[in-house]
Amino acid sequence: MEQKEEERISKRKTQKGVVVSNKMQNTVVVKLERTYPHPRYGKVITRAKKIYAHNDAPLEIGDVVNVVETRPMSKLKRWRVVA
Repeated sequence: MEQKEEERISKRKTQKGVVVSNKMQNTVVVKLERTYPHPRYGKVITRAKKIYAHNDAPLEIGDVVNVVETRPMSKLKRWRVVA
């Protein structure tokens, strides 16, 4: 039973990001950054996206966390912080 649950969880997307806000109850805002080279000029470009993630443990701003995709928990929350 546990092995099937592990397989199901492993198929979900995981990302690493930085906590930028912790002012909500059970929710943190996490900034995800990605870097890629410009298609023509080759300069490395950094793009960022902020997501809302469910969290039960106390976190501080600046903490690096792993988040995993989960079912919709509210209008904007689609991610969960993994310990």
